[in-house]
Amino acid sequence: MPDSDRKDNDSAAWRQSLDAYRAALACGFPQVGEVFDDCMHDALTVLSPAGVSAYLDTGRFLGGMGRGVEPVLTFLEEWPPIARTLGEEALPAIAATIRELSKSPNAKAITPFLQTLAAVARRLPSRPQIQRYLDLTLEFAARTTGSIHGIHQTFASPGLPEFFAQAPTLLDNLAIAGLRTWVDYGIRNYHQHPERQRDYFSLRSADSRAVLQRERHGTLLVDHERLLDLYLRALWHDSAQLVPYPTDGEQSPPATPYYDAGGIRLPDVLDEQHGVSAIDCYRAMLAHIAGHRRWSQPMFADNISPMQRLAVEVFEDSRIEALVLRRYPGLRRTFLALHPAPVEGDCDPQNTSCLRHRLAMLSRALLDAAHGYHDAELRKFVGHFHETMAAGDSSSEEIATLALAYIARTRCQSDQLAKVHFADTEIAYRDDNRHLWRFHERSDDEEMFDEHRPTAEVAEPDRLPPRHYPEWDYQSESYRPDWVSLYESLHPAGNAADIDRLLEKHAALARRLKRLLDLLKPQEKQRIRYQEDGSELDLDVAIRSLIDFKGGATADPRINMSHRSSGRNLAVFLLLDLSQSLADKVKLASGGEQSILELSQEAVSLLAWSIEQLGDPFAIAGFHSDTRHDVRYLHLKGYSERWGDLVKGRLAAMQAGYSTRMGAAMRHAAHYLAAQKAEKKLLLVLTDGQPADVDVHDDRLLIEDARKSVEELDQQGIFSYCISLDRKADEYVSDIFGRRYSVIDRVERLPERLPELFMALTR
Repeated sequence: MPDSDRKDNDSAAWRQSLDAYRAALACGFPQVGEVFDDCMHDALTVLSPAGVSAYLDTGRFLGGMGRGVEPVLTFLEEWPPIARTLGEEALPAIAATIRELSKSPNAKAITPFLQTLAAVARRLPSRPQIQRYLDLTLEFAARTTGSIHGIHQTFASPGLPEFFAQAPTLLDNLAIAGLRTWVDYGIRNYHQHPERQRDYFSLRSADSRAVLQRERHGTLLVDHERLLDLYLRALWHDSAQLVPYPTDGEQSPPATPYYDAGGIRLPDVLDEQHGVSAIDCYRAMLAHIAGHRRWSQPMFADNISPMQRLAVEVFEDSRIEALVLRRYPGLRRTFLALHPAPVEGDCDPQNTSCLRHRLAMLSRALLDAAHGYHDAELRKFVGHFHETMAAGDSSSEEIATLALAYIARTRCQSDQLAKVHFADTEIAYRDDNRHLWRFHERSDDEEMFDEHRPTAEVAEPDRLPPRHYPEWDYQSESYRPDWVSLYESLHPAGNAADIDRLLEKHAALARRLKRLLDLLKPQEKQRIRYQEDGSELDLDVAIRSLIDFKGGATADPRINMSHRSSGRNLAVFLLLDLSQSLADKVKLASGGEQSILELSQEAVSLLAWSIEQLGDPFAIAGFHSDTRHDVRYLHLKGYSERWGDLVKGRLAAMQAGYSTRMGAAMRHAAHYLAAQKAEKKLLLVLTDGQPADVDVHDDRLLIEDARKSVEELDQQGIFSYCISLDRKADEYVSDIFGRRYSVIDRVERLPERLPELFMALTR
């Protein structure tokens, strides 16, 4: 079958499917019809067939609720990204919340609830967390909705819409437990004052901000998830997903980290513990769990008593930490600070079960050579453990045998008592070891655990975890929080010789540029004399000071000198638009054709060579986008890399594709440029068209967002400048960059004009 016929058939099948989906939605609002195709495209990339059916069912309910087009329109647009974060299994609970609100006078709050739910889901990315948010929502509505004589709910909650609007901001600062406390304060104190309730939940009142500040504590996992993800990948070559679980500050016993088929589960917020920062506590948890994932093997637990199982877990935890410390000895200080140090003799064996106390002492002794314990059996088994580990990595089975021997040697009658000694036995950075056990026969106790799935060595993915950036909505004059997901990756490498050939092609231009560059190079270094601290001794001043000292006068302590360059102090970032339009061909004056991408490669190569001659630190990156959920940022050259074959190879492999979401890329480039220690910071943007993306139908939206990003860069002291290859750029580029742009109408002159523009900007 010819390709054209196959494409026609595919298009007809797609149109037929859309008609069926539209019939299932059964919504007659014209605004929905305008965006339905795009919404279904997004939904089908995320949802299963059952998920699509539930998606349409919920949309049909919202459309028939009698509250206008906004609820259904918001849901259709927002649910696919929410499902990408939470999974489509979260929809029933969310739909149940919507139905409860629709039955009450609070139906108008459904739209703000849905509008902010995507941002909330990014802050509460696990289903237990989002369920607590939904429970809080319904409790809020029930406690603040007014009624006549306490019988029928009549008046809508005055604070609920305001609460939904502020939820992303609140969750930027609070864990879910802190959010509940903040909400409870507002309800208790302003239940009978609608206006003051609105002020409180919109964060306009002083006490609202004061309670918010009071509840802010600890380090939120969601704020450091990317950093910890990179830590896990870099040190352990493990790309397991990090999943936060909700914690309460007063919860006892505290929840314990663990891992299962869904990822590594960590507490959503941590405080500093025993002088160890919260981020280091998270690192200790990850190191311990990563060690289990690498070295532990599951064992059958059917014929092992709970006491024996506890001993095996303690010995296995110690084995894992011994292996972790072989690789990264610096973690010992953190482990020792977080590990309790039980006092020998604190537990009374006559009236209390001391098993946990003995095992905690043993665990401390296995970690700390200076433990100071005198118990003979403990010291004996510490020696056996170290002998076993000295022979190699050992194994879970071998260490279990040692643990069972220890239990047999130290068993006491009081170990069976119901009263258990818990003081100084909780080791908070260790997981709950559910992964260690398998069962021939599953009982009610074991059904809560997932079946063990062997963890294979995971290959390093080709891109880093996403960074989320806001996007400016010019119509509401506000930011859409965490709206854009930007994925950074290292650009694949090609043949560096291709770039060398391009430089040879422009050898005459390079020689001319070389003469201009010589005029821009920094001059000789200048001496700075009379310094108390410096790079070398200033002999004249030092001798004079020595004479003064010998003569009894006060000596001048400024006997050193340092040097500084009298020339340039500049850092440069070149950001390249790699959208699909770069593949377009242009006619050359010589009569041939060449793509804009090839001309850009030549121009960037010459510019990079020029900046290398000047010695300015510079970096290069490219970007393109496929909706706000997938902005791709491609690293070509970092500030620490030299201009060489590796960078040339990446430039040679550049390809054009997708769209141009410029604002997010500029914000991310500014993240790296702002970290440079330079007096002047220059961001050059090379593009061939206006900002646009397939999920944006308002042409002004991304233009205004790019303009806002330029303002943000100005506030950071970063000078941005655009080089546009679009002949129609005058219609929009000044709205973004003001007067800081140049339009190159003759694209074939780009290799010549780009280095010249750079030198003019940095003269």
